[in-house]
Amino acid sequence: MFVFAKPSCGQRMVTMSDLLPSQNARRLPRLHFDRHEVAGAFGDIGTDLPLLIALIATCGLDAASVCILFGLLQIATGVLYGIPMPVQPLKAMATIMLAQRLSPGTFAGGGLVIGVSMLLLAITGLLDWLVRVVPKEVVRGIQLGLGITLATLALKQYAGADGPGGYVLAVVGVAVLLALRSQRRVPAPLVVMGLGFVYAAVTKLEPTIFAGAVGLRLPSFHVPTRDELSQGALLLALPQIPLSLGNSVIATSQTTRDLFPERSVSVRKIGVTYGLMNLIAPWFGGVPVCHGCGGLVGFHGFGARTGGAPVLYGLMYLLLGLVFAPGFAKVVGVFPMPVLGVVLLFEAIALMMLVRDVTHQRSALWIALAVAAAVVGLPYGYLVGLVGGTTIAWGVRRGWVKTPSVGTEAVHATE
Repeated sequence: MFVFAKPSCGQRMVTMSDLLPSQNARRLPRLHFDRHEVAGAFGDIGTDLPLLIALIATCGLDAASVCILFGLLQIATGVLYGIPMPVQPLKAMATIMLAQRLSPGTFAGGGLVIGVSMLLLAITGLLDWLVRVVPKEVVRGIQLGLGITLATLALKQYAGADGPGGYVLAVVGVAVLLALRSQRRVPAPLVVMGLGFVYAAVTKLEPTIFAGAVGLRLPSFHVPTRDELSQGALLLALPQIPLSLGNSVIATSQTTRDLFPERSVSVRKIGVTYGLMNLIAPWFGGVPVCHGCGGLVGFHGFGARTGGAPVLYGLMYLLLGLVFAPGFAKVVGVFPMPVLGVVLLFEAIALMMLVRDVTHQRSALWIALAVAAAVVGLPYGYLVGLVGGTTIAWGVRRGWVKTPSVGTEAVHATE
């Protein structure tokens, strides 16, 4: 039996069985490829694609390496988990990279450091301890805050990216999703994505766009220097860890219990795959990645129910990296951002709706709202929300802290 680490007293060993599905999950379809999985495969594109384009164009990352590794990790995750578990770029690290225009080597160094850190947290049992300590209302607050952040991004930056025509396209996309939301024969997300392709073909696509954009490429190997490792640790990995603990690990595990109770995934398994992905991808020029509750909700909301969706999504990036890497930004740049904004908006709404199961309890609702406010409005908001919300929640349970009561009756009166 393969063992990752020798546990201390009272801790369970991490074995290969931790990375494999349970017996109940094995009886269910793990990989399926139909129109609903195809539609679900686009459920997280609104967050991933613009970020990858920006990193390639601004920070000099190799397009082939980024797309090929991103695609392979999506495929591997879909096969391993058997549910639409997403692989996403590490958002805090990517944001800092874009703001400070750091080198690809520093990005790789930060990815390796956070991979080692998360793997150690998983195999030592500290992630399991966090799940026992962090209450559900704090997790719901993190999800609510992330949903608000994504909705703001979709409405402010994506919807109007193409001017007045873009607003019209976004409104039409929302109307189509709402009108066809109960249609099973023709999934609404496929109609919306098709609408985006037609809009791009009519308004942006020119024959010259493919000139020099096609050519076979493979990933490039890079070994970060000692300075790149240290800078990546201080500038990128440290700010990312709180976000990853709150959203990528704890909230994602809770979301699997919400959406796939028969296939729920432990934080230990999520932490192990998170760590392993970031111990592989940076060596080959890949973007440091994580799992995420937003992407899981996005896949599920657009129809995905198995690992088929991330496999199909990964094949798209694999094709882009192998064939279209020379003109990646130019080729995918013709796709209208307002359509990606519509996808992102619906993902955000689905995330925010998860808070419903704590609204019946006054103190839990206030804590969730306070955590969401911290996530949205404060520097290092995920860390503040995670630590502060957990502290307040335990204080309430022991009678040391009282949450406000004014206005709560009005909330319940409207239900």
